Amino acid sequence: MQSSSRMKVALAGAVLGLFAAFAGPGSTASADPSDTTVGEVTGFAADGAVYRLTAGHTEARVSFVTADTFRIELAPDGKFTDPTGTDITLPQGPPPATRWRDLGDRYELSTAKVTLRATKAPLRFSAVRADGTPLWTETQGLTWNQDRTVQTLARGADEQFYGAGMQNGRGNTSHRGKTVEVGVDYNWNDGGHPNSVPFYLSSAGYGVYRNTYAPGTYAFTDPVTTSAKERRFDAYYFAGDGKDALKDVIGQYTRLTGKPFMPPVYGLEIGDSDCYLHNANRGERHTLDALKIADGYVQNDMPNGWMLVNDGYGCGYENLAEATAGLNDRKMKLGLWTEDGIDKLADQVKAGQRVAKLDVAWVGEGYKFALDGCKDAHAGIEANSDARGFTWAPESWSGAQRCGVQWSGDQSGSWEYIRWQIPTYAGASMSGLAYTTGDVDGIFGGSAKTYTRDLQWKMFLPVTMTMDGWAANDKQPFRYGEPYTTINRASLKLHEALLPYVYSHAYRATKTGVGLARPLALEYPDDPKAATEAAKYEFLSGEDFLVAPVYRDAVERDGIYLPKGTWIDYWNGRVYQGPLTLDHYSAPLDTLPLFVRAGATVPMWPGSVRSYQDRAPGDPLAWDVYPQGSSSFELYEDDGVTREHRAGKYALQRAEVRAPESGPGDVTVRIGASAGTYTGKPGARPYAFTVHTGDAPGTVRLDGRPLPALTSRAAFDAAGQGWWYDRDERGGVVRIKTTALSTDRAFELRLTDTSAVGGAVPGASAVLAAPTGQELGAGTPGTVAVDVTAGTRDATDVRVSLDAPAGWQVTPAAPIARVPAGTTRRVEVAVTPAAGAKPGEATLTATARHRAAGTDRTAVQRFAIGVMPPAPTADAWASDLAWLRATNGWGPPERDRSNGESGAADGHPLTLAGQTYEKGIGAHADSDIEVYLGGRCTTFTADVGIDDEINGYGDVAFSVEADGRVLWTSPRLTGASATLPVNVDVTGARHVRLKITDTNGSKSGDHGDWAAARFGCA
Repeated sequence: MQSSSRMKVALAGAVLGLFAAFAGPGSTASADPSDTTVGEVTGFAADGAVYRLTAGHTEARVSFVTADTFRIELAPDGKFTDPTGTDITLPQGPPPATRWRDLGDRYELSTAKVTLRATKAPLRFSAVRADGTPLWTETQGLTWNQDRTVQTLARGADEQFYGAGMQNGRGNTSHRGKTVEVGVDYNWNDGGHPNSVPFYLSSAGYGVYRNTYAPGTYAFTDPVTTSAKERRFDAYYFAGDGKDALKDVIGQYTRLTGKPFMPPVYGLEIGDSDCYLHNANRGERHTLDALKIADGYVQNDMPNGWMLVNDGYGCGYENLAEATAGLNDRKMKLGLWTEDGIDKLADQVKAGQRVAKLDVAWVGEGYKFALDGCKDAHAGIEANSDARGFTWAPESWSGAQRCGVQWSGDQSGSWEYIRWQIPTYAGASMSGLAYTTGDVDGIFGGSAKTYTRDLQWKMFLPVTMTMDGWAANDKQPFRYGEPYTTINRASLKLHEALLPYVYSHAYRATKTGVGLARPLALEYPDDPKAATEAAKYEFLSGEDFLVAPVYRDAVERDGIYLPKGTWIDYWNGRVYQGPLTLDHYSAPLDTLPLFVRAGATVPMWPGSVRSYQDRAPGDPLAWDVYPQGSSSFELYEDDGVTREHRAGKYALQRAEVRAPESGPGDVTVRIGASAGTYTGKPGARPYAFTVHTGDAPGTVRLDGRPLPALTSRAAFDAAGQGWWYDRDERGGVVRIKTTALSTDRAFELRLTDTSAVGGAVPGASAVLAAPTGQELGAGTPGTVAVDVTAGTRDATDVRVSLDAPAGWQVTPAAPIARVPAGTTRRVEVAVTPAAGAKPGEATLTATARHRAAGTDRTAVQRFAIGVMPPAPTADAWASDLAWLRATNGWGPPERDRSNGESGAADGHPLTLAGQTYEKGIGAHADSDIEVYLGGRCTTFTADVGIDDEINGYGDVAFSVEADGRVLWTSPRLTGASATLPVNVDVTGARHVRLKITDTNGSKSGDHGDWAAARFGCA
C-alpha cells in the first residue's frame, strides 16, 4: 500500500485568544444576526499623525506611518490590543506631516500622498491618492463576531489581486474571483498554502497587510471580503505610485515588515540534503559518508554549494568538525536540520555549520513560534561566525523574508508536481518572499526525466535544493546516467554562470523587496493576459529572462505567452515580437523554453565554473548584451560570504547600452567605474562581451581605439584582445575581449555599422522547424525532415546539415539555390542511428547556412525524434518489450511481479483473486506504460485487477490507447472486484499505451496488474 515514510510533525497551532462580543450604542446589526457592524461616529480626536474615531463603545484608530502608509485598528470594546507587538513590524522613523478636515458627512485625513476618508454615518473608510484617484472603498463598515473580523471592499471592474504568500499552484496570476486561505495548514501539495502571508495587493495600486498572527480568508469576489479569525481589526495600507505601483507597494510592505535578507553566494548555489547517520532507507551510514556524495559532485563537475548531512527524523550527526573540513575541501558548506531545536546551534556553528533548515516542529506552537525560530536560527549563525545567516523554513509568516528561504515542503516528483510548482514561487514574490523554492523532483517518487525537467527551470529561481534518502533511489543530478547527467550539468553550470545576475538581484531585493522570480503581471501590469491563465505556467527571472518550463512528458511546449516587446530565443537567437502566444515550441529534453528581453544586459562568469570559489580576483567578467534602444544594468559585488557589506563594503558597476530601436546603426556599450570597495575586489580585470547584433560591425573601438578584427574562433581564443563576428552563434553575435582594465575607470566600446538585436534587416534570416512525431529505428537507415522558412528576404545557397549523437551517420542534403521570402521548403536528410542507440528520445540539431539581405547567415534549431526498438515479429509479452515510457504513481512499475513498495524490484508474484501469474506488469495508479509495435501486431490480451497484496484496497480503471486513440476502458475496479479479462484489437497500431488511473481520488492501494499481458504479432 502506498504510504509516506516521512512522518510529519504537524503540531496544532496555539489557540489564539478570542474576545467576548460586545456591541456598544450606535452599532448597527448586519443581515446576519451573529455579526455586528460598526455604527455611526460619535467622537473624533486628533493627536499629530494619530486619529481616533468613536462609535459608541467601539473605537477606531488611524495612524499614519509614512506619507503613503497608514494603519487602521478597530477595537469593538474600545480596548486596543496588539498580539504581534514588535515581532513583525519594524520602526519606521518619525511620522509624516498630516492634516484633517471635517466635511460634514465625513472626515478626511491626509498626507502629501494619500487621503483616508472616514464617512460618519455609519463609519466606513475609503482611500484616494493625493490627486483624487481612488484606491479602495468599503461597501460596508468593519464587521465582527465572536470568531472573526471582516473588511468588505468594492471590487473594480478590472481589478486584479495577488499575494497571500506562498499559495501552492497559484499566485502568479490573479486571485480575482477566487478565495485564498492564509494560515498554517501543513498541506504541501497543490492547493495548500504553506508560508502564508496576511498581505495582498491590488492592480488598483494599493496593498493591505493584516497585522496579526490569526489565520484568515481572503475572498476576492464582488465585493471583496477579507477576514481574520480574531475579534479585533488591525491592518496597514500602502498606496503605490506610478507605473510601477505594484513594486512600490511590495517595497512599502517590506519596508514595514523587513526587506529580504542578503544570502551568501554559496546559498545561491544548489544544496544537497540527506540523512547520513542511521538512515533506515539506506542502511547503516555515518556523517562522513556525506563526503562521498560531495565527491560525486566534484567528479561529475557539478556545482553544489552546501550539504545538509542530518536531514531525517532521528538522524543525528557525528564528527561535525571533520565533516566541515571535508566539505570545505570540496568547496561546499555544512548545513544541519534543526529537528531537535537550536539549543546546540552555537556549538554547531563554531564547528562549521553555515546553513540551518527548520521544519514543521518549528511551527508547532503557532505562528509566532515559527517566526521566532527563523529569526533565532538566522541570528545564531551570525552570532557565532562571521557568516551571513542562511535558513530554510516551511510554514512561516510575515517577516520571515528577512531571515530565511521559504520552501514548499515534502512532495513527490512527477509531471503534475512540476506543473503546479511553476506558479507557486513567482506568485510568492508578490508578497515580498524573495527566496522560495521546492526540492528538485520532490523527495518521493520522480524519475530521471522529471528530475531533469524540474532542475532546468528551477535554475532560474535564486535558490534550490535536492533531497535524497526518501525516494527509492538517491536523487543527485549525476545519478541517472546519460543523457541526463550531461543535461543536468549544463543546467547547473548555466545557473552558476548567471550568479552575477542572480546576486545583483539579491541585492536589489534588499532595497525593493522584489525577488528574482516574478509573475508577468508585475513587469507588465497593463497587459490584459498577464493576469490570466495564459501566463500561469511561465514566469520572469528578473526583468530579462522569461521561463516557460516543460511540465508534460513532451518534446514541444504550447501556449508560451510573450508580452509586448522583442524577445529572443536564448538558444538559437530567433527573434519574436510580442504580444504573441507561441505553440509547438521545440523543446527536446535538453532544452528549456527560455527567452531574453531585447535590451537585456546580463553579467555572467565566463567559462565553466563549478563553484564561486573557482573565481579569483582579476578573473574576467562577461556581459551578454541584446542591444535595443537605451538600457542598463547595475552589477553588485561584495566578498560573497561575510557581513562586511552591511558596513558599506561592496561595489556597484553600471553597464549602459545605446543602440537603434531596430535595424541598422551603431551600438555603444559603456561600463562605468566600479564604485566602492570590499575585501578581494580586483583592481583590474579583463572583460568579455557577447553582443547579439545579427550583423557584423564595421569596426569595434575601445575608448576610441580600434580593436583588432579576428577571422576565426581559434584566432579569437588565442588573442589577448580583439573581436570576431560569429555568424553561427545564436543568430550572429559579436564576441569581444579586452585585456585587464582598471575597475576604477569607466570605458566604452563602440560597434560601428552594425544593428540592434535582430539584424540590420529585421527578420531577414531563415528559420527552421522539424515536424513532430518523426521516428527512426536503431541501426536502420531513414530520413529526417527539416522545414526551412525564408524570412523577409529570399534565402539563397541554403545548406542544411544535422548534428546527431555519436555513432550516427548523417548525409548532408543537397543545397537549395533559393527559398523565396516567406515560403517554406522541406528538406530530407538521410540519417542512420547507431545500431546500439537506446530507444526513446534523441536530440538533433539542424543548421541552415544561407545568405539573406546580402549577408551570410545561420539558422539553428534543436528538436527531438523518437528512436524505436525493433518491432516484435512474433507474439510478445508486454513485460519483455522495451518501454518507451513508464510513469507510475508509487515507485517504478515492475516486470513480472506486483508493484510492491517504492523500491525497484520489491514486488511479489502477480496475484489476482488467488491466481498467480508468471508474466505481466505490476503498476500503481496513475500509471502509463508505452510500447512500440510498429504496426505488426493485431491483438492485446491480459487479465486485469488489483493485486491481492493490497488486501481489498484500491479503486482504479484500466485503459488501452493506440496512436492517440482510446481503444478500450475498463469499468471501475476495486480490490474486491473479480478479475477482468481483456481482449483488444490493436491491428496497425504503432504505439500502444497501457494506463491505470485512480477513480476515487485517494490513490491509496491502487496496485493494478496487467497480468499475462501479451501482444499477438505476425
